[in-house]
Amino acid sequence: MSSSIIQVERAEKIFSGGLKVLHGVSLAIARGERVALIGPNGAGKSTLLRCLAGLLPITGGSIGILDEHFSTQPSARQRRALRKRLGFVFQFHGLVRRTSALSNVVNGYLGQDIGWRAWHQALAPASLRAEALNALEAVGLEEKWNARADTLSGGQSQRVAIARAIVHKPELLIADEPAASLDPAAGAEVMTLFHRLAVERGSTLLFTTHDMDHALAYSDRVIALRQGRIVLDASSGSLKRCDLEPIFHGQ
Repeated sequence: MSSSIIQVERAEKIFSGGLKVLHGVSLAIARGERVALIGPNGAGKSTLLRCLAGLLPITGGSIGILDEHFSTQPSARQRRALRKRLGFVFQFHGLVRRTSALSNVVNGYLGQDIGWRAWHQALAPASLRAEALNALEAVGLEEKWNARADTLSGGQSQRVAIARAIVHKPELLIADEPAASLDPAAGAEVMTLFHRLAVERGSTLLFTTHDMDHALAYSDRVIALRQGRIVLDASSGSLKRCDLEPIFHGQ
């Protein structure tokens, strides 16, 4: 088994209309690493994450992730395998608003071939509900298990989204700007929680951020994209804010 949990070779992504967002990106991420992916708007960060997770096909190159390898997009079998081993948190939590926090976390198991009826807590097996409650407890929301998602604050909603991503104990956690929609205090709480859970569970963590302090504080390594190309790849311990500012300011 490879020591790299992610291996990207010359990945390209061209959208309809000819817009090229990724220009031959190559990188490797080792198992257990915590990596921040930074860059200005339009750098290709979110596109790269979605290509890694199989949510978007790549146009050229290849991706190896969690021992699955593909050159366009994963097959149906590979998508099922990835869902069992990968947790993904979107920038905007994407909860089902009129169902409970617990139901939303149970929904994280839908990729495990449980079936569509399991989305509702009352229809889910007791063991699955117990796992969902454990995940909510891990993010400090066990008392909100029955609260409807549309009654939760932004920070609470993002915590539920994290619980949904970790409920099946994934080896790899990917988060696209998990704190961007939150105020600074709530954002720091979510990032601290995310990092702690990854460390405690031994999960590899890859997250995008526009916050230079978050990039330095919650990662072992920082990778920077500009215009679809990697322009920096270094240990976070060797970097300071002044090293990252030119990436965002176009210098």
